[in-house]
Amino acid sequence: QVQLVESGGGLVQPGGSLRLSCVGSGFPLDYYAIGWFRQAPGKEREGVSCISSSDGFTYYADSVKGRFTISRDNAKNTVYLQMNRLNADDTALYYCATAPLCLTTWGDTGQYDYWGQGTQVTVSS
Repeated sequence: QVQLVESGGGLVQPGGSLRLSCVGSGFPLDYYAIGWFRQAPGKEREGVSCISSSDGFTYYADSVKGRFTISRDNAKNTVYLQMNRLNADDTALYYCATAPLCLTTWGDTGQYDYWGQGTQVTVSS
């Protein structure tokens, strides 16, 4: 059974950091590109970052570029999202998902097959 489980979310003050984890089970995670998405209340789900399976190439949304870093540890079947200098606009439910590739349209949710249940990130003082 293919499963993705996110963890690492929580409440953090503005300017703080969190590291999210996405652990895959039931399949080898290194076969897939992995995307991170987020969805705030009343807003559409948006792409945050994507990391390819083969060369580790990465993509970022402009809103997180320079603050967030995506990485993968295939030995642990895990993809991480290191989030620094968080602000209130980063508050959302964060999801990871699998795709065959990180295409230039990586932010399109329709390209992703399996999704986790999400982990909540709240940035507030």
